[in-house]
Amino acid sequence: MLSLLLSAALASALPTLPPMQDDVTWQDRHARIKRQADGGYLLDGSFGQRRIPAPTRAVESASALFDGLFAMAQDDLAKDSVTAIRDDAFDHGRPIACVCFETGAQWHYVWTRDLAYAIDLGLWRFDPLRARNGLRFKLSGVRGDKEATALYPMQDTGSGGSWPVSTDRVVWFLGARHLLDESAFAQATYTALIATLAQDRQYAFVPRMGLYRGETSFLDWRQQSYPAWTASNVVPIADSFALSTNVLHYQALRLAATLAARHRVQTRAAEYTRQATALRAAINARFWRADRGLYASYIDADGTPVNSYDLLGIALAIDSGVATGARARAALANYPSWPAGSPVIWPERADQPIYHNRAIWPFVSAYALRAARRLDDPARIAHEIDSILRGAALAGSNMENYELLSQRIHVEDGKLSGPVVDSPRQLWSVAAALMAVEEGVFGLQADGRIEPKLPVSLLPMLFKDRPDIRLHLPGRMIILQRPAGFDPARDDRNLLVAGDIHVEAAVTTVQLRPVRVPEVAIRIAAPFSAPAAPAAPQLRVVRDGIAVSAAGRWVAYLNGRRVGTFDSRTVLPWRKGRACVHLARPGEHGLESLPSPSVCVGDVQAVAGTWPRHWQAPASGDYRVWLQYDNPHGPINTGITAAVNWLHIDCDDTPPQRMVLVLPHSAGTQASTRGHFHARAGSRCRFTLEPGFNMSQLANFAHYTGGAGGIDGVVNDARVKALMITALPSESQQP
Repeated sequence: MLSLLLSAALASALPTLPPMQDDVTWQDRHARIKRQADGGYLLDGSFGQRRIPAPTRAVESASALFDGLFAMAQDDLAKDSVTAIRDDAFDHGRPIACVCFETGAQWHYVWTRDLAYAIDLGLWRFDPLRARNGLRFKLSGVRGDKEATALYPMQDTGSGGSWPVSTDRVVWFLGARHLLDESAFAQATYTALIATLAQDRQYAFVPRMGLYRGETSFLDWRQQSYPAWTASNVVPIADSFALSTNVLHYQALRLAATLAARHRVQTRAAEYTRQATALRAAINARFWRADRGLYASYIDADGTPVNSYDLLGIALAIDSGVATGARARAALANYPSWPAGSPVIWPERADQPIYHNRAIWPFVSAYALRAARRLDDPARIAHEIDSILRGAALAGSNMENYELLSQRIHVEDGKLSGPVVDSPRQLWSVAAALMAVEEGVFGLQADGRIEPKLPVSLLPMLFKDRPDIRLHLPGRMIILQRPAGFDPARDDRNLLVAGDIHVEAAVTTVQLRPVRVPEVAIRIAAPFSAPAAPAAPQLRVVRDGIAVSAAGRWVAYLNGRRVGTFDSRTVLPWRKGRACVHLARPGEHGLESLPSPSVCVGDVQAVAGTWPRHWQAPASGDYRVWLQYDNPHGPINTGITAAVNWLHIDCDDTPPQRMVLVLPHSAGTQASTRGHFHARAGSRCRFTLEPGFNMSQLANFAHYTGGAGGIDGVVNDARVKALMITALPSESQQP
């Protein structure tokens, strides 16, 4: 079934669909909406029937479907507006008082990234009290330190025991930046921002890369977007760098510079500006793949881009100004879509079920819409609006996600069936639907300006024969007037922007003006999936180098550098030192699979014994260091007890050096994240280990009852075994 659908999707361009006036038909499904006498709506579809009450914010357009779906999103939001939240992993599942938003029909708790993205997409306008309360709920001091004033956003339970395996908690500030009109909250935000940036600079920033380590934001089901073998070992994720997470840090640094200037701390503002500028340059230098015209979703510890791309990371890069000009336009144009909408990752994983893989997520589509508006891309603007509205209409609610080709909430495909999890009235999907109307169509900006960028292709749906469309907000009305005498059938202008703007009392009237912008075709005929990652290679040291054996045809990477494509076996040139090899499988149109596990050969020294441990450098140069350890405090996929340690190194005639080593939850003994240090020949080096910081030390996690590090107290511990040291290859030793 999938292959037939896929062939049809690849063989055609985006279909020309009739305008969604009162109904929508998609493949074999249909939904119709009717206006009711009381100002509400009645939606009929294959899901059944849903009565939608009259909304507090109303749209008047030619499309009952458009107007009714805006009302439905508000009804979904009302259902998500609660006075208590609960989750089985907190307070033993008992209700926790909170006048805030819950995450969805199946998710009755508040999570940092879900809430922050939803607020940033516009929920701050709808209920600022609940938005602030939810963000406050995710802000915490440190346990047992009554004098400390620092506050930190909570990195929710996750991969390998949470932060700093995942480091996208800074998304909290993306939402908070819209709610700073309340002084107490503004002060808490500034306090938390300063503390969080300082902590992440210590624990997640890698100066030699100029980037912050950590998992991709939101894409936290590891084997959906990372190699499948990371299901049992997340250390390579903790050691890697993600586009989305680094863009979020860039935005946090920019906000910090702005707030520091407001507080008249000019030296601090200047330093944040310097850090943001440097981070933006590093993102563009490290993640951009000129061969693809795309930003890689993540790169490994050696800086090697992985053949994986994600729409949220690219959209955030464009919207934040990290990606500009020709690169921004290329990145959005080269990221493929399908008739139903845009996938959150590409290429898809042929061996994984539908969830992040092979799926549309409306909130990510909303960020793609925002990026398309920034680039004046009418085709993509219309495509994302259509996708968001169509999915909600056919499902009867703003769902968490949809299967990519059918836009269904479930597709039967054996062990690959899915979406595996899906929830009605998912908060960030609700926010996406509201954003598609207020920002996507009417152009309402965060500062209150009206900046419409309306594709001419949406005129038949929204206007039909009407002279204007209207958005009724509390205390304000926005009117968009159709361009007089404009006939799309005879005019090649393709985007409607603001012409004359007239403000009278609480009414803003915008005369739309047609303009011609370059038409960028949506990439619709891209390869669907990449090959599955190969198994780990077999290595053997021989006279001329390293003999590598693996089944089939594969691409070899030696110490992070691509060597070439080979069949079955080859000998890679290598002289001395440590050599690590991973493979990828070549695929259609030059796409490569995700990487295999890395296998290493060569000199490595194990330093055991009591701490402090001692070692003598055999030669001058740079060395890599890590720990063999076991962390049994939780499963690989969740928890808050990733162990975090500082390794201090004192070598003769060399300034003291220190680095963070992360020891996530493990399934037995494995290697930690890695650090680098320098030593001179013959130097005696002294190594000491001391605990760092992890999420179990946040006071609010005392409510965590789903595992270690919660109600029973702080846990930042692992069974540390050998200290491992190997020389880094010099440039002359690289292939």
